[in-house]
Amino acid sequence: MLNTARIGGVPEHFNLAWHLAIESGAFKKEGIDLIWKDIPGGTGAMCKALRQDELDIAVALTEGMVSDILNGNPSRIVQFYVNSPLTWGVYVNGNSPLQHISDIDGKRYAISRLKSGSHLMAYVLANKHGLAVQEKDFVVVDNLEGARVALKHNKADVFMWEKFTTKPLVDSSEFRKIGECRTPWPCFVIAVRQDFIKANEILLHKILSVINLSCLLLQNNSAAPELIAQRYGIKQADALLWFKDLEYACQPEMNAMQLKKILLQLHKLSIISRLPELNEICYEKNIEMLI
Repeated sequence: MLNTARIGGVPEHFNLAWHLAIESGAFKKEGIDLIWKDIPGGTGAMCKALRQDELDIAVALTEGMVSDILNGNPSRIVQFYVNSPLTWGVYVNGNSPLQHISDIDGKRYAISRLKSGSHLMAYVLANKHGLAVQEKDFVVVDNLEGARVALKHNKADVFMWEKFTTKPLVDSSEFRKIGECRTPWPCFVIAVRQDFIKANEILLHKILSVINLSCLLLQNNSAAPELIAQRYGIKQADALLWFKDLEYACQPEMNAMQLKKILLQLHKLSIISRLPELNEICYEKNIEMLI
């Protein structure tokens, strides 16, 4: 009998390693029925699904997951998934008069959900460029498709999303990119509901072992950019650029000093209101105390 686990993530190239492991039967060989759910609404939607017990595991953005756990999400981060930063594009409609980052001061931001990456990164962008941004400036659009509609019909002025996912919309001139903003921390984490951790520690260890091996194999596969281009509709040249900068974590251990540095950064940017203890956010057994 297989042990079941429900996992969610964005339907984007970062999560190819999960799909390859599922398709190869790697999880089933370990006695695991891993049920993958695409969550196009991003981290905000995943946080909601974890809260409502619709997911056991989520592959979510670091800033959004930390923020939601501090706001009562009954989950813990069990490891980093991607160590490299995420490059967010800053987009306007192709016909927008806005030309530069300075032009979006006080404008309306399309976001997938409150406390999502597209919401929180607006504060990172504002801090970097000295822009004014207030809660009233945000327009919730659910996902990328919602943002396309909002920008087209002038319901929002600017939108931030992962650079390579949105590149086809720039190539078609539907969106115009006016800048970029990189996360100053590892971009994706794996978060798990606490009740699942307590009841399934051995199962969780097996899941992490399988995905870390799958990430390692993908990271070292020279054919990966071509596969990514085929499966996600990204130009091969763009897939090569993305893959060049990609660094999967490939291990469950999280360095305590690195975690504290990330929390300090999130607090400085007002993404979190206080500095928590590490065990409030992370699975204690995977925190590596050695420096």
